Amino acid sequence: MDAAQKAVYDKIVSGPRGKIRGPLRAVLHNAELADRWQALGALLRYGTSLPPRLSEIAILVTGRACNSPFEWYAHRIEGEKAGIEPAILEALLAQVEPPGMSADDALVWRYTVELNRHKSVSHATYAAALARFGERTWSNSRPWSVTTPWSP
Repeated sequence: MDAAQKAVYDKIVSGPRGKIRGPLRAVLHNAELADRWQALGALLRYGTSLPPRLSEIAILVTGRACNSPFEWYAHRIEGEKAGIEPAILEALLAQVEPPGMSADDALVWRYTVELNRHKSVSHATYAAALARFGERTWSNSRPWSVTTPWSP
């Protein structure tokens, strides 16, 4: 590892991630790219106004929709830490509506499912999410959230 790579590595492991794994391990060969990647990832994951449970639901739905085994594996563990019940995790894995979700869980699930299926969200879902969580949540915490609502 050269000095630039070591500096990025140290920044990652001393931050909230605590370790380097997954795609960041591979991209570390390009220190500038790795630094920008980790900074964006840190903002999207740790700079969100959603509590960890809701953020992990959104990440898990997206990871599963993209058929990303690493994303699912890594964030299932984080979801468990955030208190997501096993039945909800199993439903997310099966890509079916989870049983027993809170209103907030259900809203984040619906928003994320619509976005992954349609590449946008319905006006009703967008309005409900905006009313419940505010504009910053949907424009800053996830880059895909700045899309306009889907109109069939």
